[in-house]
Amino acid sequence: MNEQNQWQILKKVLLRVRRHLWKIAASLVLATGYVAMSLRIPILVGQAVDQTVGPGNVDFAAVAAILSRILLCAALGAVSQWLMQEMNNRTVYRVTQQIREEAFRHLQRLPLSYLDSHPQGDIVSRVVADVDSFADGLLMGFTQFFTGVTTILGTLGLMLAIRWQIALVVVGITPVSLLVAKFIAQRTYDLFREQTATQGAQTALINETVGGLKTVQAFSHEEATLADFDKINTRLEKSALKAIFYSSITNPSTRFVNALVYAGVGLTGALSAMTGGITVGNLTSFLSYANQYTKPFNEISGVVAELQNSLACAGRVFQLIEAPAMDPDPAEPARPEKFTGGVEIRDLEFSYTPEKPLIRDFSLSVRPGQRVAIVGPTGCGKTTFINLLMRFYDPQGGRILLDGVDTQTMSRRALRRSVGMVLQDTWLQSGTVAENIAMGKPEATRAEIVAAAKQAHAHGFIRRLPQGYDTPIGESGGALSQGQKQLLCIARVMLCLPPMLFLDEATSSIDTRTELQVQRAFDAMMAGRTSFIVAHRLSTIREADIILVMKDGQIIEQGRHEELLRKGGFYFELYNSQFAH
Repeated sequence: MNEQNQWQILKKVLLRVRRHLWKIAASLVLATGYVAMSLRIPILVGQAVDQTVGPGNVDFAAVAAILSRILLCAALGAVSQWLMQEMNNRTVYRVTQQIREEAFRHLQRLPLSYLDSHPQGDIVSRVVADVDSFADGLLMGFTQFFTGVTTILGTLGLMLAIRWQIALVVVGITPVSLLVAKFIAQRTYDLFREQTATQGAQTALINETVGGLKTVQAFSHEEATLADFDKINTRLEKSALKAIFYSSITNPSTRFVNALVYAGVGLTGALSAMTGGITVGNLTSFLSYANQYTKPFNEISGVVAELQNSLACAGRVFQLIEAPAMDPDPAEPARPEKFTGGVEIRDLEFSYTPEKPLIRDFSLSVRPGQRVAIVGPTGCGKTTFINLLMRFYDPQGGRILLDGVDTQTMSRRALRRSVGMVLQDTWLQSGTVAENIAMGKPEATRAEIVAAAKQAHAHGFIRRLPQGYDTPIGESGGALSQGQKQLLCIARVMLCLPPMLFLDEATSSIDTRTELQVQRAFDAMMAGRTSFIVAHRLSTIREADIILVMKDGQIIEQGRHEELLRKGGFYFELYNSQFAH
């Protein structure tokens, strides 16, 4: 990103910080109080020095009074600094909380096309690690920038008041420190941006590997995975070393300039003191102010380097937040007067990428209550068709009508509450078994949950769990088998009983005996409900009212099981290939 983009990111940050103006104002007031106390102490020290005229000529009473004032200023400064940091912490972590909520909320509105084209680990890295890095940089910026700028202005004013000729020496050397900081800042931003992007790629690989570790080990793919990790890790090492190198030379460079300032003040101040132009006490105060004046440049230079990393991380988070959301629902969504499950599809066209058409000229009419099976080779568009019916994707052409109402004129919530889905890939959330079953109907009673589990033939194994329906399970399902997890997903739909059902290889992980039991439960559940069944095992769809045979995104055959076998076409070949000896 160029400098203009940095300013754009900073502007977005400031727009979110603007909601906490009173806290920032309070922090500025406290920073001013802290700096005022810090600047008052050198004056008091100088006065104490001037009370020490020579050996045996010390006004101890005056020195004691000055020391008590120094202690009071130190105490007030410490309290002001603590309160300022408290305000800054509240501001920064409230801002990062809002950004995380904004990112996670927007994540729910992103189309599946975005999630399918971005690694899950990279998205997690943006919401978690990048926001943490952004918070660290912003907190350092608030804490050190406020006090730094106030200290610079305060010390400069006091130095001009004490001896403006010496103060000009300080002001004359200051631009060198600013040029050094600018030189380093221009080089660190791109390096930190590369570092955070590589961290996201590394997190994605780790997430992918941990999620599929069984598969990695089963195919002895450990060495190849390690090689991929080493490649990314080496790239991260190189980018991190470069970023850290440039950011780490900030402090030594500005310290060198500060040493020049201090030496210049000491030399000109000593010459002035020798001629009586300044007292020794004032020179002591001046040297202290010169040191306090240059110190914030070190801190601000460090803040600038840290802000480069912070802005790079914030840029990645804002990229997620500003990614185009799915098309909004209509302002006044249409809704069928009574949802019966009639489906009509007219000239449907869809492709994931423009250069590879998938579904073309797809038309279909399904009466309410019909059971429709969809079969075909892998990649022919079966699951894509279900995704289009659910509006996980929108077609590029054609229309899908439910009871005569175009699905694109309906709200997604109303559409999806009318449909139950059981997929081949199971998904469970962290919670109890009962909470997972009741996901679509949180208000369900325990009796309803148990009845649904019995219908899905999941009650037996649930009862054998340590705490039964109150047994906690993780997002991966814990010690549950794949078949048991799928039974829980089936029970989840059994509990809701929506007017339409989509079953995508719903019994693929269940043993044959249990499958027969679940199939009977499905038969009872599908009675009077429009159902779409995607299946590879053709033995499970013999009783379907309509079997759609898909190939290359088009329906090439349709009819009942016996009709399609008599035709001797593509379905006949598929069926015989599964049962040939």
